Amino acid sequence: MAEELWPVPKFHFEVTWGDIDLGFQEVTGLEMETQFIEYRAGNDPDLISQKIPGLKKHGNITLKKGVFENDTTFYDWFADVQTNTDRREDITISLLNEEHEPVMTWTVRNAFPVKISGPDLKADANEVALETIELAHEGIEQSAG
Repeated sequence: MAEELWPVPKFHFEVTWGDIDLGFQEVTGLEMETQFIEYRAGNDPDLISQKIPGLKKHGNITLKKGVFENDTTFYDWFADVQTNTDRREDITISLLNEEHEPVMTWTVRNAFPVKISGPDLKADANEVALETIELAHEGIEQSAG
């Protein structure tokens, strides 16, 4: 009997860049889009416009992680980019299988932080404090494995 295939669950993943080793709770924004150009030749007898692929567009990537004592990784990178505008990082996001092996990988090119958010604080909350970083970048490459 043939082995049944199941989709990979989204909760087992890792994010790496440089020598940074952080565990993330959430990654969003793995989006790629092609804008289109409408074109119609003046002598086109069909009187319709063609749609031609144009510029690629990528949304920002958002990463969320728990706040740890003495961990200022997000803030340090954000502050460094304010004075060192060439500071960019390639980030690898891997969806993992049960054996902790990548089954799908997204490589985010030349990323840099454009926004950081500290945790929402609430006296009667029973949740982990989360911080968020939003990254602009110059493209995503996707590969299997």
